[in-house]
Amino acid sequence: MIKKVCTTLLLISLIFCGCGKKENLPKDTLTSVKEKGILVVGIKTDTPPFGYLDKNNKNIGFDVDLAKLTAKHILGDAGKISFVTVNSSNRIMKLTSKEVDMIIAAMSITPNRQMIMDFSVPYHTAGQAIMVKNDSKISSLLELENKKAIIVFGSTVEKSLRSNVPNITIIGYKTYTEAFQALKAGKADAMIADDTILMGFAMNDNSVKILPKRYTKEPYAIAVRKNNPLMLEAVNTILKEAINRGEISQMKTKWGIN
Repeated sequence: MIKKVCTTLLLISLIFCGCGKKENLPKDTLTSVKEKGILVVGIKTDTPPFGYLDKNNKNIGFDVDLAKLTAKHILGDAGKISFVTVNSSNRIMKLTSKEVDMIIAAMSITPNRQMIMDFSVPYHTAGQAIMVKNDSKISSLLELENKKAIIVFGSTVEKSLRSNVPNITIIGYKTYTEAFQALKAGKADAMIADDTILMGFAMNDNSVKILPKRYTKEPYAIAVRKNNPLMLEAVNTILKEAINRGEISQMKTKWGIN
């Protein structure tokens, strides 16, 4: 009899423990965003025309417009958004630590990153390119052997550089603005980054040029935390519909993105 009572009590405790665990499961990011009524987006301020600051320190750019479009569809109001500045080095940490709900920051999909976070369908495909001073005689990646090249920490450039040009000296910076100023100051022979980012700097500066060849394909996408299927589905639906309606093309034309 005692044995039966103990068994019954054990079963009851397991049932209630199980219920408790279900109640304590973390909320999907989409649910949390709707409850708090604001979407927090990690955005860059040093990558024109995707994300940068105007003369009044206001966030502008293609990624900013895309973030507002996302907020409009999720919360019904493009103004219900908060921007957190990120760079290539800290954006993943800011997402995984829940400081931001998503990242829209000229971020390309890579296998390593997919192990840490989930990506939406791509909204743009860039390619790594080389920027040099106008009077430079460098015309290809291989000509950077035994020379210096500038990159931004946390980007996808360093790995491809070291595999293609083993004897290159790499100088890294935290932001693209710092990297570009270093190139202009003559601290290296070239700067390597995604072509669309380099174009943002070159369009208003005749002292530099971008070489024509592209060395990779970099699909840009919105990044969300792992195991948040509702948010991922919502973001993918928003992007696919915006692509089909021509909104993404219109935004690219607005910001001079090819």
